[in-house]
Amino acid sequence: MTALRLVVVDDHPVVRDGLRGMLGTQSDFTVVGEAAGGVEALTVVDALRPDVVLTDLRMPGPSGGALIRLLLERVPATRILVLTTHDTDADVLPAIEAGAIGYLLKDAPRDELFRAVRAAARGESVLSPSVAALLLSRVRPAGPTTASPLSGREREVLSLVAQGRTNRETAAALHISEATVKTHLLHIYAKLEVPDRASAVSAAHRRGIL
Repeated sequence: MTALRLVVVDDHPVVRDGLRGMLGTQSDFTVVGEAAGGVEALTVVDALRPDVVLTDLRMPGPSGGALIRLLLERVPATRILVLTTHDTDADVLPAIEAGAIGYLLKDAPRDELFRAVRAAARGESVLSPSVAALLLSRVRPAGPTTASPLSGREREVLSLVAQGRTNRETAAALHISEATVKTHLLHIYAKLEVPDRASAVSAAHRRGIL
């Protein structure tokens, strides 16, 4: 299997070193280059044509949505995965509109980051729960609604989570994979506009979903 070719873009050397080391633990990843700012990123990505670029947003030179747009103009086949600490409207919306396929926060667990890189390479969108909630709030009609925003399966998953079941136990009870449970949870977080399991359970009880 050919390893995915990655470029890391961040203006902090310690972050680039940490990501290079972390990504290097995966046999299907190879970090082929890095850049400390927008100008350097354009040169490196244009020369190396990686599968995925992991980039911060606020850096010297073109950054944020402008950098993403320029990168995709030069190398349209490359997937851009944002990895940042910023999840405000001013950061998220321009990045997604510019063509970023994914948006993760730097506090994401390493396994989530690995999955996100692989998904991005396949052309699948990946969003941190808080980012997904923000985007969903932009398209949801204003005003209260009495209908549950969750599907039947999502309510089943959340009900088991509310009982204290782990992802593995929930998957076994519903005869689905752990990965599917995690996907359902991400959808639940986005729909309820919450960051984690405990908040989802609390919100569901408060809204009468559970």
